Order: sequence, then structure tokens, then C-alpha cells
Amino acid sequence: MIAFRNFALRRGERLLLSQVDLSLHAGWRIGVIGRNGCGKSSLFAAIMGEVDADHGDIDLPGKVRIASVAQETPSLPDAAIDFVLSGDTEVHAILQAEAAAMAAEDWDAVANAHQRLAEINGYDATARAGKLLHGLGFPADTHSRAVSSFSGGWRVRLNLARALMMPSDLLLLDEPTNHLDLDAVLWLEAWLLKYPGTLLMISHDREFLDGVSTHTLHLHEGKAKLYAGDYTSFERQRAEHLRQQQIAHDKEQAERAHLQSFIDRFKAKASKARQAQSRMKRLAKLAGTEAVRAERSFRIVFAEPARLPHSLIRLNHVDAGYATPTGATKILADIGFGLEAGDRVGLLGPNGAGKSTLVKTLVGELPLLAGERVAHPDLRIGYFAQHTVESLHEGQSPLWHLKELAPNAGEQVLRNYLGRWNFVGDRAFENIDGFSGGERARLALALIAYLEPNVLLLDEPTNHLDLDMREALAEALSDFPGAIVLVSHDRHLIGLVCETFWRVADGKVEEFNGDLDEYAAWLRSRNNEPRAAKPAAVAKPAPPPKPVRSKQEADAAAKRLKQVEARIAVLQAELDKLESQLADPAIYGNDGGIEVAQLAQRQGELAKEKDQLESEWLELAE
Repeated sequence: MIAFRNFALRRGERLLLSQVDLSLHAGWRIGVIGRNGCGKSSLFAAIMGEVDADHGDIDLPGKVRIASVAQETPSLPDAAIDFVLSGDTEVHAILQAEAAAMAAEDWDAVANAHQRLAEINGYDATARAGKLLHGLGFPADTHSRAVSSFSGGWRVRLNLARALMMPSDLLLLDEPTNHLDLDAVLWLEAWLLKYPGTLLMISHDREFLDGVSTHTLHLHEGKAKLYAGDYTSFERQRAEHLRQQQIAHDKEQAERAHLQSFIDRFKAKASKARQAQSRMKRLAKLAGTEAVRAERSFRIVFAEPARLPHSLIRLNHVDAGYATPTGATKILADIGFGLEAGDRVGLLGPNGAGKSTLVKTLVGELPLLAGERVAHPDLRIGYFAQHTVESLHEGQSPLWHLKELAPNAGEQVLRNYLGRWNFVGDRAFENIDGFSGGERARLALALIAYLEPNVLLLDEPTNHLDLDMREALAEALSDFPGAIVLVSHDRHLIGLVCETFWRVADGKVEEFNGDLDEYAAWLRSRNNEPRAAKPAAVAKPAPPPKPVRSKQEADAAAKRLKQVEARIAVLQAELDKLESQLADPAIYGNDGGIEVAQLAQRQGELAKEKDQLESEWLELAE
């Protein structure tokens, strides 16, 4: 159990939280929510002992094991799977000791390492690390790549996998779905439902919170209130709480007015003095229930396009990818994709499969490798890329950015426009260096909307947005009359906005005949995973968009799959037998060195064959 006792926390001069008294019990999965800047990440830092409470304290069990996702990943030469495996520090240390002992031919130390691995069930650690990498979207051929070779977003995934690998009683996840594609988000949701410890997760993804949370901790105006249930349940409970609070306030105000009226009328009359005094005491004892203060609701508006032709843009038999001085790298082949006014398309598929490549090809940012791109003369694109927020100019103000787009517009006109995006007053003149990620994302969207586009191409626009901003964006996109292509891991947003879905994977762009629930069910069936504790609202999985094999090829694959499964079972039995032999102290006598070396060599050969077959099994199962 985690107990907060009269807990208060500051960041500089600003009081983030005060008078927090609550208990979080073992096994709970708690979604931590609140507007950006309310203290969610600082609360995690306090739990981990990185910052001190301003007042009160946090009680944690004495030997609690805490796992969290590191904010930075060093540029290491280590293989990805070794980096993830090192999250289980005990197993990793034993494996290193075993390797050193083998190199030194210290058979007693080798036996000791095997015995310790058996005691902690550490023999499956490498397989567990591989499953984590696979679930988070790392293809099998990348598991041995150096950590330093991965981009920033993929390194975030490595850090997440390493945190999940750590044996822990308390798992802290701060925005775990950022940098994940929808496929990986669905896998992570299923994994967390099986996590046996206590989970605290900061997230602005309401579908993810609904899928995982058993409780919700709401941070608001310096207070922390715990609700039983997921995010949707929290919304209902909070609405009812605010309604009851307003009823109590109105009732109290009416009583106050009545008491004050009596006091004013009769306090000077001797015959009524005692009654007036009694009412004055009653007035002083009233609780002082606060009125419900309406939270400022933010609204995003995309202006009506000046011109909205019916057929906007089309790709005909396009090969898309990247041209290099030595040739070209083709990512997607033979694309046939078009947008008409009113289309709302969600792109599905794993990261790295080509969703961003497709969007950049539609924008015209990437030259075609083959085929043609046909665009209407009146096409006007609003493009939000994953790097858009980072590409804003440091040291400049929102007004400066808008003047770059409209150098001839009057300053007051531009200030009025920025005010509608909540950059009011002097905020329009402040440089963006001190802006939060959410404020920068809002500015980026404001700049896009100013251009009055008739096509919106949005690649992960929600990474920096809180729940209120995401709701505002969903409403704005729902009202937008032009065409939309949306890449997002936020199922709530993509489900509200998009009407059709296209899957980008395996070098192809194909329409998916179903909704998001059917896509989630299809992914589970494709990956041969059990249904999550909260099943999707569909009776049966949808089939894949198109069959990728002939019947003969599928039958051959099924036959080979059975052969691979049988061989893996044999290998596992042999490995179990070898591990028992190596764990027996009797073979480590004076004459046992040669036998131990032979057994260890055989163990390595079998393990290597098993790893290869497991990779083949994954490919066949797909």
C-alpha cells in the first residue's frame, strides 16, 4: 500500500499539490490524470524519492521494487535484446557471471550460476525479453542491433521494454503510449492487464485508460481525488459530484440569505435579540460550500475552406520511398489512394511500415519513385508531422510565427486570431522557449488552421495534448468539411473522426473492411493472443484485408508450423534435461571439466536452434 499523509509538493515557488491524504492498495491499476502542469510527473518523482515533499510524507512498503521508464537512453553498443534483458538486474548479473566463468573454465562458478538461475526461474529471461521487443513492434532481425543504431522514438520503446522486464511491485508509466503505434498500444494494454503488481500510469489516452485502469487519480487545482473505476466512470462520478456540490451551494446560499434577512430585521429589537443571536451563530457555522467553477472549455476551429473541389488528390500506381545518391529505397508499392471532399481516413499499421511515407507522398514532400500524383489546382494542404512541434523557431513568439505566414496582415487581426487559440494578451508576444509541449502543439495547429486548408494530413497530432485539448481537436475535425487523413495511436480521436480505415503494412496500402474494434480483434487473432479482460465489442474477428497466400501456400505453411512446434517441444525437453545435469554438483568433480564443457556447448547449440525456430514460428503464424 502507498499512503500519502498531508502531502504537499512544490515546484519552485508554485504549489502543485497540498493536503493530499489517500491510500493506494496493492494490485490496483491507477490512471493519473489532470491538465498539463498540474503535477503528475512531479508526483512520480516524489514516489521515486527524486524530489522531497514540501510537507507531509509518502509511506511505501520497506522492500518495494519500483520500475519506471528512463527519460534518456545512452548511445550504447549493446544489442537491443541485451539492453532489455539488463532490466532484470539479477538475471543479467547471473548470466554475465556465467559467461565469465565459462571463459575462465571455472566450473564451480558455472554450476553456481546455473543453480541460481534455476532458483529464480531465470532460464526464460531471454525469451521474455524477445517477447517484449516483439510486442512493442521490433522485428526479429532488429533484436541484435546496437541500441545506438535506433532513432529516438524507438529508443523510447526500448526503455519501456526494459522497464517491463524489471521484476517490480510498483510500476510507474508516464505517457507510455507516446511513440507507440496502435498495434503496440493494443499489445501493451493486454500486457498490463496481466501485470500482478500496482500500476500508476499518466496518460491522456482515454481509451487506453478505460482498457486498463481500475481506479483514477484526478489532480486538479492543487488537490488529488481518487475515484473507483476507469476514465469513463470517473467522468460520470465527477459530473455527479459537481452537480451535488452546486445543489449544496445553492441551498446554503438560500439559507444564508434567509438568516441574514432575519438578523437585519430584528437584531435591534430586544424581544428578538436572542433569536437574532442564535441565527448569527448558525450563519457562522455554515460550511461555506464553494460554487462549481466552470472550467474554461477550449475550442478549436478550422475555418471553412475558400474552395472545396470534390476530387482533391490521387495517387495512381505509385511506388513511394526515399531516393538516395546510390539508388532508391522503396517502402510502398503500387499505391492506389485518393481523397475526395468529406473523406475521413484513418491509417492503421505498425510503426516503420510506411504510414508517414504515405502522408509525405500525399503532401508532395517525397518525390515519386513510380506512378503519378494528381492534385486539383485548388488543393490546399494543412500538414502536421511528428516533427512539426520541434520545428517551431526557438526564441520567437506566436505572433512572429503567424507574421511569417501572413506578412501583410495587420497586427491586431493576427492577435485576435491568436486569442481564439488561447494565446491572449501578452502571451502572443512571449517567446516559445518556456512553452509546454501542449502549448507548442496548439500553436502548430493554429498556424495550420490559419492557411484555411481543404485537406488535413495529421501524423500523430496528439502526442503533446492533454485530454481537454484532444476533445477539442476531435470536435474540430468532426466539423471540418474538407478531407482528413489521420495517423494516431489515440483510439478515441481516430474512432470519433474517421469513417474509413486503410492498413499500411508489408509494403502495401489496402483498405481495412471494419472499425477499430474489429481491427483490434483481428490483431489479436493474427498474433494468436488471448482476449483481453475487457473484450472488444465484436462477436468475431474480421478477416485480414486481403489473403496474402494461395491455399496451397497456406496449407504448406500450416504443415510446417506443426513441424516447427513439434521440434521446439523436443528441443525444450532436451534443454530441460541439460539444465538438470548442469545443476548437479556431482559432475563438477576433478574429472568433470571436459563433460561440463561438452554439455554447455550442446546447450548453446540447442538454444540457438530453438531461437531460430521460434523466429520462424512467428513468421509462419502471421
